[in-house]
Amino acid sequence: MKNTVKLVLILVFMFSTNLIFSQKLKSGDMTALKGQTAINIQYDYSNMAVGKFKSESEYVADRVAEMNKEIAGSGDNWAKSWVNDRTSKFQPAFESELNSKLKDEKVVAGENNQAAKYTLIIHTTFTEPGWNVGLARDYAHINIEVALVETAAKDKPLAIISMDKLKDVGGGFVFDTGSRLKSCYERAGTNLGKFLIKNAF
Repeated sequence: MKNTVKLVLILVFMFSTNLIFSQKLKSGDMTALKGQTAINIQYDYSNMAVGKFKSESEYVADRVAEMNKEIAGSGDNWAKSWVNDRTSKFQPAFESELNSKLKDEKVVAGENNQAAKYTLIIHTTFTEPGWNVGLARDYAHINIEVALVETAAKDKPLAIISMDKLKDVGGGFVFDTGSRLKSCYERAGTNLGKFLIKNAF
């Protein structure tokens, strides 16, 4: 009985800490978006650290070499999925959650919406892919910096938001890396939507 209670407490702690994240407005304000019905979205994965690696290229090279050593070609296939997951999983999930929050405001956000006056640049600055080997696991999480800019003047941010420790809701229990990170981007879309409703609309 004591062991069961202890296990339940551990699981509750894991999931409660999984909900902790940091979100703050670093500069400017979001009021320029008030009255807008469309927002352009642009994604940026440059200068992104991954796990213990300072750069994505180091992480990918290490992972590819390790996987190819075990099964020839598996690392190369993984590297393709690592990039393709962005457009097939992460970005659609992010936009779906963001738009579900902005629906009542009658605002639609989406990539390649160049007609929109304003753009939100979603820069992923850090990715922790997480891992699951059955008996041991760790959650995935991402750090994002969101810059509000005029679509015609993207080099002049009107506001910058930092969103850190956006964790996968599965708490590391999901085996597929892409699915764990997709969950992180869903959380990012949800939280950004709530932030914009409160601070822009």
